[in-house]
Amino acid sequence: MTHELRELYQQVIFDHYKAPRNRHALDHPSHEAEGHNPLCGDNVKVYLDVRDGVIRDAAFEGGGCAIATASASLMTEALKGKRVEEVEHLFQEFHELVTGGAQGERRDLGKLEVLAGVREYPARVKCATLAWHTLHAALDARHGNVSTESP
Repeated sequence: MTHELRELYQQVIFDHYKAPRNRHALDHPSHEAEGHNPLCGDNVKVYLDVRDGVIRDAAFEGGGCAIATASASLMTEALKGKRVEEVEHLFQEFHELVTGGAQGERRDLGKLEVLAGVREYPARVKCATLAWHTLHAALDARHGNVSTESP
């Protein structure tokens, strides 16, 4: 990654950390779940309004470090208007992006690409994926808290 590209990515992450998009509760979510990263204290609650198989609205509360907050903010922006089936593919592609897995063909992930650099810092991957695992739990209608650590 070039120095200029790294700086641009850092600026986008910082912008989403300082001014997160969709950081509020939804009044009547159809799906919701909470997630926690006990190692660094990140926590997030994801709210979704899903109608006719489409995510009409997405929001979150909570946060933590810059990576966790920026990831939740970017995620909620990316989800709106997507079909639930598309979101599963987006989840997988994002996970591969930040873990460095499956470097084959991958569709353009737009602004989510700014989080690709976390794969160079394995301890930060959990920060970047917390909101995504929480999203997954909300869509699967699992109850309780999602944790980045195995029980």
